[in-house]
Amino acid sequence: MEKGIVLKSTGIHYKVLNSDGFVMDCSIKGKLRIKEFQITNPIAVGDNVLFETDKKDESGIITEVLDRRNYILRKATNLSKQSQIIASNIDQVFLMITIILPETQVEFIDRFLITAEAYRITAKIIINKTDLYKEAEIEKMNYLESMYTKIGYECIRLSLYENTNLDSLILQMKDKTSLISGNSGVGKTTLLNTLNPELRLKTAKISDSHKQGKHITTFPEMHNMPFGGFVIDTPGIRGFGVVDMEKNEIYHFFREIFRISEYCRFNNCLHLEEPGCAVRVAVEKGEIDFLRYRSYLNIMDGDNRKYR
Repeated sequence: MEKGIVLKSTGIHYKVLNSDGFVMDCSIKGKLRIKEFQITNPIAVGDNVLFETDKKDESGIITEVLDRRNYILRKATNLSKQSQIIASNIDQVFLMITIILPETQVEFIDRFLITAEAYRITAKIIINKTDLYKEAEIEKMNYLESMYTKIGYECIRLSLYENTNLDSLILQMKDKTSLISGNSGVGKTTLLNTLNPELRLKTAKISDSHKQGKHITTFPEMHNMPFGGFVIDTPGIRGFGVVDMEKNEIYHFFREIFRISEYCRFNNCLHLEEPGCAVRVAVEKGEIDFLRYRSYLNIMDGDNRKYR
C-alpha cells in the first residue's frame, strides 16, 4: 500500500503523486463511489490517498481517502441537492477577477468569499488585466479594492502583460498549496503558464484586444511550482451556489454583517425587515456597502439563476 496526493481528478481517472515523486495513473475502488452519496466526486484534487500498485502496467487503485484538513465546495451542475468538491487540503484560495473582458460580478465574488469563509480557508482577490483599464475601469477597480480591503480581504493588482506584482504573488504562494478560481477568460491559465513555463497549458484566444487567453481547463488539476508549493487550477466557473448553509447562518460569513449583527434588537434577526435591525441601519449609513448587502439579499432569496 502506498500513500500519495491526487493531482488531477476526472471522476473516473486520477493522477496521483507518490512519495518518490512519480505520477501514477489510478482508478477508484468501487465502494468509494457511494461513500459520500451527496458528493458527486468522492475523490478530489488535493486529497491524500492510499493506493495499491499494479506492477504490470504501473497503474494504481485508490483504496482509501485520508481525512481532509479542509475542502471547498460548489453546487454540482444541474444537481441542486448534490455538491462537488473543487479541491481539498488547501492553504489559501485566490479569486481572480477582471473589471472588463470579462466583467466579474460582485455577487459572484461574494458567493466565492463566503464559501471560503464557511470552510475557514484564507481568501485573497487578484484583480487581473490592469493594463487594459481606462478611467472608468480604474475608478471601479479602486472602489472594489477599497470595499474588500476595508472588510479584511487582501487585493492584489496584476498585469501579466506588464509583469506587475507577479513577484509579490509568487512570494505569497511559495511553499503553500493555493487554489486559483474565477470566471472563464480572466487569465488563470495564462498566470499558471507564467508561474511555471514548463506547464504549457492550453488557452483559447478570445481576441487580440483581450491580451489574455480564454481558460479551457476541463477538470481541476494541481501543478508543482518551481518556487515551491502547488497551485490548483480550476475550470472557469460561472457561478457559485451556496451549499451546506442554513438561512440563519449565512450572515455569519459576511464579515461586516456579522460584526454589526450583535447590535440587532433580536438575536435571531435575519437582517431583512425585522424591527431594530442594526445591519440595515448600517447599510443606510454607508457603514456596510450596499453591493455587499445586495449580495446577501440575493443569497438569502435563493436566486442563483443570474450567477450560474
